[in-house]
Amino acid sequence: MQFVVKLFPEITIKSKPVRKQLIAKLRTNITRSLKLIDRSVVVKSTWDKLDIFTDVDEVKGREMIDVLAHIAGIANFIVVKEYEFVDLDDTIEKVAEVNRERLRDKTFVVRVKRVGTHDFNSHEAEQKIGGGILAKLETGGVDLHHPDETVRVEIRKKRLFVVEQVIQGLGGYPIGGLDPVLSLISGGFDSTVSTYLTMKRGMPTHFCFFNLGGRAHEIAVKEVAYYLWERFGSSYRVRFVSIPFEGVVDELLTNVNNRYMGVILKRMMLRAAAEVAEQLEIEALVTGESVAQVSSQTLRNLSVIDQVTDMLVLRPLATMDKTEIIRTSAHIGTEEFSKSIPEYCGVISVNPTTRARMHKVEIEEERFNFEVLKEAVASARNVGIESVVHDVLEGYEEAPEVDHAEVNEVIIDIRHPDEVDLRPIDLGPGHLEIPFYELSAKFLELDSNQRYLLYCDRGVMSGLHAQQLLADGYQNVAVYRPAAS
Repeated sequence: MQFVVKLFPEITIKSKPVRKQLIAKLRTNITRSLKLIDRSVVVKSTWDKLDIFTDVDEVKGREMIDVLAHIAGIANFIVVKEYEFVDLDDTIEKVAEVNRERLRDKTFVVRVKRVGTHDFNSHEAEQKIGGGILAKLETGGVDLHHPDETVRVEIRKKRLFVVEQVIQGLGGYPIGGLDPVLSLISGGFDSTVSTYLTMKRGMPTHFCFFNLGGRAHEIAVKEVAYYLWERFGSSYRVRFVSIPFEGVVDELLTNVNNRYMGVILKRMMLRAAAEVAEQLEIEALVTGESVAQVSSQTLRNLSVIDQVTDMLVLRPLATMDKTEIIRTSAHIGTEEFSKSIPEYCGVISVNPTTRARMHKVEIEEERFNFEVLKEAVASARNVGIESVVHDVLEGYEEAPEVDHAEVNEVIIDIRHPDEVDLRPIDLGPGHLEIPFYELSAKFLELDSNQRYLLYCDRGVMSGLHAQQLLADGYQNVAVYRPAAS
């Protein structure tokens, strides 16, 4: 199997040194990601594309396609089947077989690219292959101008390349090709989408979480952060910083005017995040704010909030409405996460100001004990994202692991639905499918007399949730790691 990767167009217009650097970064990112599936995969780069060579089977080939579709820097990529070129009659047979289902009842056109010496030209090859397909397959006919599908064939001397599929990529720049940023993430729709957008653009995106809701809230946010990193940015190691902010909220509720609490809370978060960013040598913050979505996000209030720091604050969602944000959330697979995460707004103003004045904000902040904020930042926990889901339960009982299920045990597949579809696995009769972001709520409904074995591909989420359930007092749970995995 072969893939041909086309570069994001903005890469191709860069200066020669920058373009070379970005292509090298993309090649590294692709290689790191695909070697988790095939250790022998080969990635070669040229001036305008990358070629990927692998001998994996169809199942692992689908996994590779899924991985490539979520790597920033790729405009699109094609799945190619390579054969020895015999003659045009043999080519018709191979092209027809590859495109049998794709062309059913659809109009098509054939495009041939030819390199080498042959007794035909590209136009003649297109005509003959098109006629052969028309005779062999149930299509909607040839349409040279507005076809439903384009059949692409390359004949390079004695080799034949048939394009099986063209797949859209993420676009953007390769992760690590741009400077890193620190994203303020709450787990809701807005912060997860804004984080995705900076990752898609090629910025290594670290996470900063302000804990307002205790252990359950922290676990949920760490899950969605881990998902975003693993799905869109796992070729680059980032940090997850958790800052305990309950004390800051208490201080606001006690000493700050109700109308200004929302604006001042955001200023406190930016203060803390800016300090963390400086420690990590990061020069920009990212928030999920959208202009006028809530009272603290009017232009006047955002201006007042930003004045608390000299650090650049990026707002990828600034002009997006909630419907667009939720639609993007569904597209990237975080919608169900965000639905299941409770809202921890910290403070609720009865009559919040929409036109905060700087001098009044400063007066209110004079009543705030900044030692509380200083203590919160000093207590921040900074861990690598790859180990983040286990960090929150450090000190709790480790969940037992088993490699087979007994008669009275039920296996629960807690993988994301996209993973279940992509990598189906036989877990035996009677197994359940409950995505991990729904497990805490649905576990209460299960039969307490049975033992449940949690399964996921890498054992990360299953280990986390088994530990969490044990910490909550449930003893009828373990992690399922089949011997073959």
